Amino acid sequence: MNTTMMTGRFAPTPSGRMHIGNVYALFAAWLSVNSRHADTGSDGDAGDAGVGADAGNGRMLLRIEDVDVSRAVPDADRWIMDDLNWLGLRWQGEPVYQSQRLDIYRQAVDSLRAMMLVYPCFCSRSDLRAISAPQQDDGFVIYPGTCRRLALRRRSDGDASNLAGKRHSLRIAVPDEHSPRAEVGFVDRVFGERRFNLAREVGDVVLRRSDGLYSYHLASVVDDVLMGVDDVVRGRDLLRSTALHIWLREQLAASGFWNDAPPVRYAHLPLIDTSSGIRLAKRKHSLDMGVIRASHIAPEQVIGYCAWLLGIRPGSDGGPVAMSAQEALPLFSWRCLRGDTADRTVDGRLLDVLRAIR
Repeated sequence: MNTTMMTGRFAPTPSGRMHIGNVYALFAAWLSVNSRHADTGSDGDAGDAGVGADAGNGRMLLRIEDVDVSRAVPDADRWIMDDLNWLGLRWQGEPVYQSQRLDIYRQAVDSLRAMMLVYPCFCSRSDLRAISAPQQDDGFVIYPGTCRRLALRRRSDGDASNLAGKRHSLRIAVPDEHSPRAEVGFVDRVFGERRFNLAREVGDVVLRRSDGLYSYHLASVVDDVLMGVDDVVRGRDLLRSTALHIWLREQLAASGFWNDAPPVRYAHLPLIDTSSGIRLAKRKHSLDMGVIRASHIAPEQVIGYCAWLLGIRPGSDGGPVAMSAQEALPLFSWRCLRGDTADRTVDGRLLDVLRAIR
């Protein structure tokens, strides 16, 4: 792995104005790729960024994840770019729009179909609600394999009936739970060593929805590889999805869709919740950047607060300190988060908190 030039990405969904939780995650991604990555940190952690980090050795890309056009809000991409520039979080090159890459996703699905890994699913949303239950606290729903069994039965019976007129999604068949290939492990820079059984803990996810839209899992994996991304930062609710993504990368390589998928360094962040324990959401206009900027709060106050959420505590009292993104860079280390992986909480007093930061 190239330790002198990492490639990261901002990957926002243009479903509304960014809120403080989005900024916190994008700022962490920018810090990760722009820090000077030592081969070995003082705690023996290979590839960590430590005190004394320097800028200029990373490449940050911008991908607008608008593959689900039904969620896209007009001008939201422009708001996102304007807010990133206001915060001093720069990227290289032109933004990539997923809505312009549908042919690439179709080719990826076709490659997986040629390997007999894809099957049609006729379950409706109401069917899935009735037969499935969220797993743990991340809301992940594991598909019970209803149509996978149907597809296997059709195949064994030689049933070649035409399914073209029947509305269906496309799912990928992960290895059976007792297969050694079902076990996927990785080391996360915040949550440490993680291991998931794809069949038991992830299941057969959708690659293409019944309305023709490609899933986050497929589009994210394909774009990260084709864009050369090898440094991924996102919320801890996607920890188990990372196991799936690693496996998907391997299957697409085996299919010949690409020749090589270099390893990726992953970091998953504690989530940002309201004081009532509800995830921040753009659709609820939760503490969004429009409100923050209209309140005459400086970008250094927002960056200082997000740095504090990431464990950067330069103040004598341990509270947030106003700083630019460049000023935060030499203070950044993933070690700041490892000892405190609990989700963060913000409440309606955030504007007052930001105004008080000096």
